[in-house]
Amino acid sequence: MFSATSRYANTPTAVLQLPDGRTVTYVRRRFPPDPDALTTLSLHAVAPGERLDHIAAQELGDPEQAWRIADAHRILAPATLTERPGRRLRITLPEGIPQGPNILDPGGGLGG
Repeated sequence: MFSATSRYANTPTAVLQLPDGRTVTYVRRRFPPDPDALTTLSLHAVAPGERLDHIAAQELGDPEQAWRIADAHRILAPATLTERPGRRLRITLPEGIPQGPNILDPGGGLGG
């Protein structure tokens, strides 16, 4: 249903039977992962005027992966991540891809 790189790739679907007999398949709600469970690959300092999709393109090779950066910061309004130049953003592996302890913070608890 979704590409392998979509934030919804592993989100289950459900079926709703309407009173008129029609069946509607829909995607269940996606819950963002616990940021502390994500492996940090790098940190990115936000430049003035930078957008999250540009950061994703630079750091992850795909502007459509901006959702991964938002997940790493438990943010629902992604534009807030780039409002303050100099803010350091965690660039992480997607949920479910372990790579041992966080590369930049082996003790865990890296703040954002």
